[in-house]
Amino acid sequence: MTSPRAYVFDAYGTLFDVHSAAARYRTDIGASWERMSQLWRTKHLEYTWIHAQTGRHMRFWTLAERSLDYAIAATGGVPAGVRDKLLEAYLTLSAYPEVPGVLAALRRNGTRLAVLTNGDPDMIDNAVRSAGLEGLLNAVITVHEAGVFKPDRRVYALATDRFGLAPADISFQSSNRWDIAGAKVFGMRCVWINRTGAPDEYPEMAPDQVAKDLTALTG
Repeated sequence: MTSPRAYVFDAYGTLFDVHSAAARYRTDIGASWERMSQLWRTKHLEYTWIHAQTGRHMRFWTLAERSLDYAIAATGGVPAGVRDKLLEAYLTLSAYPEVPGVLAALRRNGTRLAVLTNGDPDMIDNAVRSAGLEGLLNAVITVHEAGVFKPDRRVYALATDRFGLAPADISFQSSNRWDIAGAKVFGMRCVWINRTGAPDEYPEMAPDQVAKDLTALTG
């Protein structure tokens, strides 16, 4: 098999640690911080699926606020001011440690790189800039161009259209198994970044490779 002509990355959970916002304020939140953070993430994704399936697209940021409010209420609340701090921190999530080096190594090989994300343009611009990844990407593609969230096939088509490539020429990386399933059905090569050692799902939509982090792309 020939090498991919482009690498496309999911952002939240793949390049950026979605739990780093709550981790920054774990002392303020207390013992429930991990449960609250996981619930925030789970509900955020659930809300995107519901809005995609009902044809009622909405800003990813609005859903981030709503899902955080649910998570806070479900875990007993947080001290005054912490909600605003968490939302501010979500705009500058920490990148996983290997991300800059892996992206730089792929760029040195002349491969085109892009992010394909549910995030709003301003959200992902903040995240990319704060993590120092601006010069490593050829494109930042957001679902607002398609008007629907992943895993709708119109979102994956944004990447093939941007690069003028067939799906099979693109390697798609995501930590979200459902996202991998969507990209696989679309026809992309898929690498599931299984950072947490989660059990596999969707056997009929299997990834081409499973890795614990992004270093597998350059190994």
